[in-house]
Amino acid sequence: MFAYQFRWDVIPANIDFLLAGLQLTLLISATALVCAMIGGLLLAVMDMSRFWFLRWPGLAIGEVIRNTPILVQLLWVYYVLPIVFHVQITAFTAVLIGLSLYMAAFISEVYRAGIQAVPKGHREAAQVLGLSPLQAMRRIVLPQAIRLTLPPLASNFVQLIKFSSLGAVISVSEITRKGMELASSTFRPLEIFTFIAVVYFFICWPLAMAIRLWERRLASR
Repeated sequence: MFAYQFRWDVIPANIDFLLAGLQLTLLISATALVCAMIGGLLLAVMDMSRFWFLRWPGLAIGEVIRNTPILVQLLWVYYVLPIVFHVQITAFTAVLIGLSLYMAAFISEVYRAGIQAVPKGHREAAQVLGLSPLQAMRRIVLPQAIRLTLPPLASNFVQLIKFSSLGAVISVSEITRKGMELASSTFRPLEIFTFIAVVYFFICWPLAMAIRLWERRLASR
């Protein structure tokens, strides 16, 4: 270890190559978050439905996804889904589907907790005012629930950025995959993966600190 000759110049020499991977990492994270928020809302509605034919599938899907490893799910989407449905799926599409489904299962729990945290009296007051269940949900429940769920949703986004690195396993050219390719050609894994770790840290750490500050302000109101 002490005889190792550090060559940090490999980073500036290949910075454009690595930053191209970072752009794809952020694109995957942002797109998957939007899809997961929509999918999570659908799952939450299914979970809380009074109709068993909606509630049971919603509960089953959530439990299966939350209790199996995300890496296995990504590999299943990439390798098994094309066999089952006879469709061609690119690695980029597979990682989007896998990450979106995985995060949707957790975001659905955030939505459900936020909706259930709204006092029951508010719903009863909406009924007294003559609002339909849908109107009460849209005008009374959801505005309050969204305020409660925003910090946890932001935390899920931080998790999603880190999980996006698993796309490297199925050859998605995000920053981790770019680092693997660069390390194999330059034989400088220490410098390259240290740089990538620092990049992830400086993306995720400020977001995590902002979320903590946000939660404190909400708690103090």
